[in-house]
Amino acid sequence: MTKQSFLKGAMILLAAGIINRLLGFVPRIALPRIIGAEGVGIFQLSYPFLSVLLTLITGGIPLAVAKWIAEADSKGDSFRIKHIFRTAMLLTTSIAAVMTILLLLFAPWITTHLLPDKRVLNSFLCMAPMLLIIAVSSVFRGYYQGKQNMIPTASSQVVETILRIACQLTFAYYFLPMGLEWAAAGSMLGVLVGEIAGLAVMLFTFAGERKKAAEASRNEPAAKGEPVLGKLLQLSVPVTASRLVGSLSYLLESIFTARSLAAAGIATGIATAQYGALQGMIIPLVLLPTALTYSLAVSLVPSLSEAAAKGDKDTIHNQLNQSMRLALITGAPFVVVMTLFAEPICRMLYDHSDIAPLLAWMAPVGLFIYLQAPLQAALQALDKPGTALMNTFIGAAVKLFLIVTLASDPNLGIKGALIAINVNIVLVTLLHAISVQLAIGFRLKLLDFIKIGAAMTIMGGAAQFTMNHNMLPKEWGNLLAACAASVAVYLILLIWMRVINRYDMQRLPGIRRWFR
Repeated sequence: MTKQSFLKGAMILLAAGIINRLLGFVPRIALPRIIGAEGVGIFQLSYPFLSVLLTLITGGIPLAVAKWIAEADSKGDSFRIKHIFRTAMLLTTSIAAVMTILLLLFAPWITTHLLPDKRVLNSFLCMAPMLLIIAVSSVFRGYYQGKQNMIPTASSQVVETILRIACQLTFAYYFLPMGLEWAAAGSMLGVLVGEIAGLAVMLFTFAGERKKAAEASRNEPAAKGEPVLGKLLQLSVPVTASRLVGSLSYLLESIFTARSLAAAGIATGIATAQYGALQGMIIPLVLLPTALTYSLAVSLVPSLSEAAAKGDKDTIHNQLNQSMRLALITGAPFVVVMTLFAEPICRMLYDHSDIAPLLAWMAPVGLFIYLQAPLQAALQALDKPGTALMNTFIGAAVKLFLIVTLASDPNLGIKGALIAINVNIVLVTLLHAISVQLAIGFRLKLLDFIKIGAAMTIMGGAAQFTMNHNMLPKEWGNLLAACAASVAVYLILLIWMRVINRYDMQRLPGIRRWFR
């Protein structure tokens, strides 16, 4: 099995993440044109409940598997690696089977009494099999992350995305004559097909390695009786609790938003459409750069865990600073473009220019989203999942309070819910940063961040200048030209200010030879 360095592993996942994000915008753009914002809203209403169930099933198990396997692998203990994997798989699939049965039994009651739109029932039934499929996939992902081999995870993500997109759009189109609820269910069925394909890639890869692993462990000693299950639960339970707070917050957010919009005098269908626009169109745009932050966070956990086990504080500080700097460098141009050009972006992508203010309001907060993932990964790797839980809980409580308070105001409506989400993101990120600083004395290299802020400001001016001159006959052409010109200015400034240099480029696989 090929083991990659922290940065190389992150870049492999980044490449897959970029492909997935770009491909993922095909249904984001096409689906609203096929089933409309209201259909997207019905589809999106399934996800908060799915998120809660998957958190209960998998939760922190993949993270725990990655952490303990990384430690066992550093000691060359192949027997313990096998024992951890089997224990995690048995635990996860058992919980998933029970949850799947319960979901199928109680889906009619849940969609009628808990969720704001009962038309979500068909989507619920289509998503039920995903619980077991995603549970198995999550253990495989944790296993390969612990072995610091990101290729199987990246490959499965790409295959899953391609199949999901093709099936989502096809099924939604053919089910549409039966009604919006069936079109949304068809889209969910496409997601199910994609998950099956992603798991198939994992199984195929694992089967190819199984024979080699069996031969290598033939002379391993018998079971050592170490409490693998207890150690898995010791880390996974707090992480699960932390993520459960986030998932429950997401579920309650969807319910409270719909109820608050109704209190503001907005009809159910319109409220569902507004929620669909926010969750299915605006937030995915802002989350586009998280392809990098997710990749960095996934690679960061085993890498920091290994460094912490060795007491190597210098490595911890350097890799965390590097992760946050890369996250900000990558995300900053997206923030500038989405803030300045929200209206043409929403009109060209979704044919819904009326939702542009939502994008303009949320885009600047994206900077905090991009920094949050490496910080949370650091807390988990440093055995501080309880701290991450408390930070998430505080943010969730504030968000839900603000949703009820602001979204029920007829003058704000859905913008009130967006303000609440923004406050939550900023608050949790700041709390994570303070927690990491208290845990290891971590300090950001503030000068680099100030330089990035200056480059963003000048980039914004260059983008606005190019766009206002209308050099090309079509608006989309001018938008692309403004983006290209301003990003070029941004990169030149970062190189000139030495925020990035040839040594950074030398660390990147595939292009390092050009910077020697």
